[in-house]
Amino acid sequence: MKFERYGLGIAKGLMVTLKHLFRRPITVQYPEERLVVSRRFRGNELVWDPGRCTGCGTCAKSCPQGEIELVTSRGEGGDWVVERLEIDLGHCMFCGLCVESCPFDALFMGMAYERSTYRRGELILDKEALSLGPGRQPSGYFRPEVEAQLPRQTLLVDRKEGYI
Repeated sequence: MKFERYGLGIAKGLMVTLKHLFRRPITVQYPEERLVVSRRFRGNELVWDPGRCTGCGTCAKSCPQGEIELVTSRGEGGDWVVERLEIDLGHCMFCGLCVESCPFDALFMGMAYERSTYRRGELILDKEALSLGPGRQPSGYFRPEVEAQLPRQTLLVDRKEGYI
């Protein structure tokens, strides 16, 4: 038996404890303080820009779940007008294929992560609820021009500078 290794496990455990003892605490008081998530975060919402949307329906065709319902009609001057746009976020798996397939950059993944509800019907969003406006921030997922304008994340690890 080797008696010189007794206590080595305890010493290693204490070294880990001492290493983390003098770090800045990472706990936040959640309802009052919120962490800024990654710039490319695919939140559980979609943000729609009605000024860029032409009603082509590419997003609805690319959805593997078939959860995007888009109804268009001819408007004045022969342009297509989006009459109805509904997305059922209860069945959406937030894969981002609709965002990637939009040729006019009218659809974005959102930054929100607090979309829980008690009623399933509240997860079906229409075009007014999806529209880009105050309180709705698009994510930088698949949109590098949007990513450059977003604030830095305050999560635990920043890959360029190590631990925050």
